Amino acid sequence: METLDHIDRRILTELQRDADIALESLGERVGLSRNACWRRVKALEARGIIRGRVALLNADALGLGLTVFMLIRTDRHEPGWLDNFRKATIGMPEILSAYRMTGDLDYLIRARVADMAAYDALYQKLIRRVEMADVSASFVMEELKDTTELPI
Repeated sequence: METLDHIDRRILTELQRDADIALESLGERVGLSRNACWRRVKALEARGIIRGRVALLNADALGLGLTVFMLIRTDRHEPGWLDNFRKATIGMPEILSAYRMTGDLDYLIRARVADMAAYDALYQKLIRRVEMADVSASFVMEELKDTTELPI
């Protein structure tokens, strides 16, 4: 775990809220000059704490109104299967995240699609690429909280 001082934490908090903030404004918010702030940001990037900067898009406005969680169980637990599964999920842009889990569930996928037909197409594509013992899905009815901000 990286050690961060309070200024680094404030910089990271502000950048999580608005990665496009001007250095002058960021510096004012954290109590640094523009140049000192720029050096801190560059150091956080060099240390790998800031991995990148992105634009957060409105999925509904882009016609991707259905969020689905796919619950995956497999009876195959060898490295080759996992490598195929990893490649399959990475290669499908509808899949936003995929996790290897503990407990009864082997893998959890979060995907964003237009509708049920698009989910079915995603499901069909996934099962053609990787053999799985069981796939079930849960669909989001209401999004109560969705954030990319880490609690730092």
